[in-house]
Amino acid sequence: MTDFFQDLKPLRFDPDGADLAFRHYDPDETLMGKRMEDHLRFAVAYWHSFAWPGGDPFGGQTFQRPWFGDTMELARLKADVAFEMFDLLGVPFFCWHDADIRPEGDSFAESRRNLEEMTDYLMDKMEGRKTKLLWGTANLFSHRRFMAGAATNPDPEIFAWSAATVKLCMDATRKMGGQNYVLWGGREGYETLLNTDLKRERTQAGRFLQMAVEYKHKIGFEGAILIEPKPQEPTKHQYDYDVATVYGFLKDFGLENEVKVNVEQGHAILAGHSFEHELALAAALDIFGSIDMNRNDYQSGWDTDQFPNNVPEVALAYYEVLKAGGFTTGGTNFDARLRRQSLDPVDLVAAHAGAMDVCARGLKAAAAMLEDGTLETMRAERYAGWDAPEGKALLESDLESIAASVEADGIDPQPRSGRQEILESIVNRFV
Repeated sequence: MTDFFQDLKPLRFDPDGADLAFRHYDPDETLMGKRMEDHLRFAVAYWHSFAWPGGDPFGGQTFQRPWFGDTMELARLKADVAFEMFDLLGVPFFCWHDADIRPEGDSFAESRRNLEEMTDYLMDKMEGRKTKLLWGTANLFSHRRFMAGAATNPDPEIFAWSAATVKLCMDATRKMGGQNYVLWGGREGYETLLNTDLKRERTQAGRFLQMAVEYKHKIGFEGAILIEPKPQEPTKHQYDYDVATVYGFLKDFGLENEVKVNVEQGHAILAGHSFEHELALAAALDIFGSIDMNRNDYQSGWDTDQFPNNVPEVALAYYEVLKAGGFTTGGTNFDARLRRQSLDPVDLVAAHAGAMDVCARGLKAAAAMLEDGTLETMRAERYAGWDAPEGKALLESDLESIAASVEADGIDPQPRSGRQEILESIVNRFV
């Protein structure tokens, strides 16, 4: 045991009790025939919780953590503290980048050895605990070598380094029993078209992903391969802009049946969409996999990665998740970080506890809306004409036949109300 969290005790469901308790998250509560914990599948992000120093674009480190540093001893201390927090929260999963869990070596071989050693150390920490690995991924964006991207880099040797790193991370994820492997193209984009060959970079990215899928099958990794869409920041344009863009990319390289998406709330907003839009589209395209649950500050205009606190937004997101059949290998990863003024260890636990309560409250609202059925009934009524024989026949017809029929029938079609305000009021009954 470390003394980082001092006298904090494991949190419990206690709606009327102490401040540091779950008010809505009861892991054993049953909703739609499934335990709440099994619906939500919470995961803690290793990077924001234990590797992030508290900086922002205008200022550096504000956090003072006893494990900050580039030694294996400190990496092990970081893991000790991490699992103590997982125990306090009772979360079933966590997620990592390789750079979060091991120090950078002086060579690729040394970094590999560090990762392999920390993989074994984390597996020892997992032994006898409920917290398992939701997914692993490679950090191909922080080091200066990745300033022009990884898979899309103009230099072949950096492409090779990146591919080798992904191989190591996939090995570690499989060894640790991870249920997914994520490819996040943090810098897979461009700053200016003046020095960018779009076609070449897109081809490189496609082949890189194909290699990852090929390796998955070679090693017998049974988890899902996920791409996390992101529109911008830090680059001007990203090749994985949003769910629709990713789907087009997957289709182009024959991977639409091999790869799914990990959708983040903050990235959806940066792309000009709502979170529920991206989730609904992913489900419609059959590529829904997992979610990163966070939020942006809508006055800031950049990816602030804050813990969720808006129950109506979260409810609409989980409504789409439940409609899609819920998670299989995916889950709810808190890709969220403390504010840089939240310095104390208790802040880290309280932030996750509050976010878990917000998600639980949103999930309960979403389940109640689905079980009520009013929204789906009104949606079905709006499109009922397409289920009638005439509607079905229309899609099998042609322009000439349709034009002749419209003129012969002499119909003057009139619009019908979309009832948006009524629908919004229905949602408000539940949230």
